Amino acid sequence: MLKNIFYITSSIIFFFIGIIIYGIILNLREVKLSEAMHEKNLYVITNPSIIIDRKNYTLELYSDSIKVKKYKVVFGRNNGFNKKSKDDFITPIGNYKICDIDTNFIYYKRLKLNYPNIQDAARNLKDGTISKVEFLTIVNSLEKDNCSYPYTKLGGNISIHGTGKYNLIFKNLPFVFNWTNGSIALSNENIDELCSVVDIGTKVKIIH
Repeated sequence: MLKNIFYITSSIIFFFIGIIIYGIILNLREVKLSEAMHEKNLYVITNPSIIIDRKNYTLELYSDSIKVKKYKVVFGRNNGFNKKSKDDFITPIGNYKICDIDTNFIYYKRLKLNYPNIQDAARNLKDGTISKVEFLTIVNSLEKDNCSYPYTKLGGNISIHGTGKYNLIFKNLPFVFNWTNGSIALSNENIDELCSVVDIGTKVKIIH
């Protein structure tokens, strides 16, 4: 009995190690941002913007209209498209902007998005998800602080962030594993690259 348990446990461990090694090999092909810029004859990123594609699990960084680099990302645990609650774990779809940059986050670093934006709030006011008071609170916070008020049914705190202390595992998974609260996650190394070129106000478009 103990022998069988040992074999099964060993097999699972070796299988997991094999997956990570395969992921590491795949990641060796990834081009660094500086190399991608050199290939495009760019010395600096001007007017940066970001397009996030939920269908293809990618984040694309642009300098003006030039696509500089594509990153692998994952999303919220729920694959739905119409985010209506802070507890539904859906990554929202729409046009946002970076409203805050936090370099001391539980998942390493984060670029906070202004979710819910006015369009999100108006749509959910219309269908009765939030009240008029909540709608006005969201609008006022966006006008005053750039970031949205997070304490309505719609929630907030949606961001582009790293993977923190589990970076070695998550960045080397050769398959998609959605695990966030609705935010967009990528490796610590890649969030470092983004933080080096974006700023508060950078436009972020999330599509499906």
